[in-house]
Amino acid sequence: MRKIIFIILILTIVGCAQNTSENVNRTDNNKKESEQDTMSKIKINPNIDKVNENNESELLIAVHNNDIEAAINLIDQGANVNLQDNISDSPYLYAGAQGRTEILEHMLKYADIDFSVVNRYGGNTLIPAAEKGHIDNVKLLVADDRIDIDFQNNFGYTALIEAVALTDGSEKFVEIVKILVDAGADITLKDKSGKTALDYAKEKKYEKMIEILSKTS
Repeated sequence: MRKIIFIILILTIVGCAQNTSENVNRTDNNKKESEQDTMSKIKINPNIDKVNENNESELLIAVHNNDIEAAINLIDQGANVNLQDNISDSPYLYAGAQGRTEILEHMLKYADIDFSVVNRYGGNTLIPAAEKGHIDNVKLLVADDRIDIDFQNNFGYTALIEAVALTDGSEKFVEIVKILVDAGADITLKDKSGKTALDYAKEKKYEKMIEILSKTS
């Protein structure tokens, strides 16, 4: 009887060891498959950053066309958002400047953005976003602490100065001025002409902007 019990015990131990080994092997195999899947996604398109005669990448063209699905797919495959074309537009700079909000949001979350890359005017993407009245883009950009809200381009314009100096002073630009000021934009900065945002607001008689800027001066 004892011999039978002993044999059963041995068989049970051996069975457990085999199951454990199988589980370990299964886990290792799953891990390898997962790693292979990740690598295959990265290598889906080895020519993903190939450019045309204008140095436009597939991603930049998708951003031009506001093709959200294509752009997001390319970003997720690792397309370079910093590659610049013949006029210094990159997918990231263009998305910010031209109101491609969904694409910009995806880039800010998932892309490897080089914030030192500037446009042909020497500015970051927040400056033209403000000047062109893209409120949602401005909100996204000022909420990201990687972006310099007081960055000055070749003319000394900040996003705040440009939102006053180069606009018609309509309500959307008043809102952008308020967003920038509330986010901590420096209203004392001067452009290459020695003018502040408030100087331009007074010059153009933009009363609502004058009110906002005067409260914080």
